Amino acid sequence: MKTVIITGANGNLGTAVTREFLDKNYRVIATVSRENARGDLEAHPHLDVEVVNLMEENETTDFIHRCIQKYQQIDAALMLVGGFAMGGLAGTSGADIHHQIALNFETAYYVTRPLFAHFLENKRGNLVFIGARPALLASQGKEMIAYALSKSLLFKMAELLNETARGMPVSASVVVPSTLDTPLNRQSMPEHNPEDWVKPSAVAEILEFLISEKSQALKETVLKVYNNA
Repeated sequence: MKTVIITGANGNLGTAVTREFLDKNYRVIATVSRENARGDLEAHPHLDVEVVNLMEENETTDFIHRCIQKYQQIDAALMLVGGFAMGGLAGTSGADIHHQIALNFETAYYVTRPLFAHFLENKRGNLVFIGARPALLASQGKEMIAYALSKSLLFKMAELLNETARGMPVSASVVVPSTLDTPLNRQSMPEHNPEDWVKPSAVAEILEFLISEKSQALKETVLKVYNNA
């Protein structure tokens, strides 16, 4: 049984991903940010829910080391924690940039740093980051500068990790969804057709494929999951 870490496991995407991996017989270590969020995830014999502030490096490092000590082998991590912010250059302060980087990049980096060392030592492991289309398309990113910049760092980090692990079955992938079909997005964008968006369950299936043996031939993977949005 493979053991995977899923951060942000109680979000709209996180709950779908956690369910998919449990249904496919993975052991899941799920992180939530608050004690009262534990109940957001239905109990399961292969589910371990941990409260971790991933914006704190030492706390996150300790969490990863505890996971390795408890389970011996961690096979993959899916970094789903993140947050969105609008604002072009004129309306984006340095504090806005720092907050988005902390939320979208540092939370992934603090998990990656100790876990990547574990993967290299064991000569196996998969990391998956959630990118964003505004980080790839300037036409979209120009009105959400902080968000686009913070997400762009994930693509570069994946490149650097893949170069470091070249020749080994250790990989870093980026999955780039367009608009997710969530209740909040339906409420805030009623003028759009949600059938054009991406269902969280579809992203979950893609993430499971990336971690499975079926994706072994993929390297330096960036998957654009846009549907018709």
